[in-house]
Amino acid sequence: MKPTAYIETSVISYLTARPSRDVVVAAYQEITREWWRDAPDRFALVASALVVAEAGAGDKDTAHSRMMALEGVALLDATLDAEELTRNLLDFGTLPRQAVDDAAHIAIAVTNGVDYLVTWNFRHIANAAMRGRIERVCRESGYEPPVICTPNELMEADRADNAD
Repeated sequence: MKPTAYIETSVISYLTARPSRDVVVAAYQEITREWWRDAPDRFALVASALVVAEAGAGDKDTAHSRMMALEGVALLDATLDAEELTRNLLDFGTLPRQAVDDAAHIAIAVTNGVDYLVTWNFRHIANAAMRGRIERVCRESGYEPPVICTPNELMEADRADNAD
């Protein structure tokens, strides 16, 4: 059985965006495209209605590209348990109140038991300073958190596995 990977909206955005002139953003875009090529063979890709809503917002043409990228990605339910975990992540100060959608992405992934939460959101999700607090609140709420990582980190794991 393939491990599950929750695809947070930033991954879809980097995947479908026009090439950036910013060298860091351009690198993230290329890494995302490279990872995405093999991801369906290695992972059960999942997202949520929240990802669909975020991906469908904004410019009509770019939103269409994002929505096309999500075709074939299974959608997880945002259950009452996910709503409760979202509140816990916010109430315990794990994430700031204005980051409710980021907390919801984490909670949906956690309560559905995914293996990886894949994101380029360094502000509130893939943030080393916050990761321990996120994991603690998840465990105190009765859940095992997924590995929060970037596409690059999963590619690095692929390369290391293939070197053995």
